[in-house]
Amino acid sequence: MKILVHLCCAPCFVYPYKVLSQEQHEIFGFFFNPNIHPYQEYQRRMETVQNWTEEAGIRMIYRDEYQLEDFLRSIIYRENERCLFCYHTRLLATAQIAANGKFDCFTTTLLYSKFQKHETIAKIGTELGQQYGVQFYYQDFREGWKEGITLSKKLGLYRQQYCGCIYSEKDRYWQADKKAPTPE
Repeated sequence: MKILVHLCCAPCFVYPYKVLSQEQHEIFGFFFNPNIHPYQEYQRRMETVQNWTEEAGIRMIYRDEYQLEDFLRSIIYRENERCLFCYHTRLLATAQIAANGKFDCFTTTLLYSKFQKHETIAKIGTELGQQYGVQFYYQDFREGWKEGITLSKKLGLYRQQYCGCIYSEKDRYWQADKKAPTPE
């Protein structure tokens, strides 16, 4: 099948790419992550994707848009539901390109992460697939979580420590601060 894979980052694509390649799919990557904060993080993730995919010979489509304001406006007062907006925004763009590019199906590397809401991603992807007339390809790539980490480290890929949005960055540091011993 000709499959379009939305990439959140290079390390999360390593294992799904391996699996999809072994299944003999014609794979194209799609980088669109307008929620990543700060901008330097966005640039670093995109550059890592560009460098690795060029080296690996993976065909890519880039939608280089940094839309932090749109993301914040859409989730203000709904911060606990921010992932739904984020999933929908990125999968919508992927479904549209898949339909216009006559792909057989589309998927996302979000399905590799054990930290993402798989049922929600599958539901949104399936609904958008039906709306745009292109199948959402669900595969639970979490089984390769450890292998993907090992492979991405071996490749020397930049490995970020949070999902990407300003809130996940806050959670990363906020939780660490709460666990730190208090000064006496």
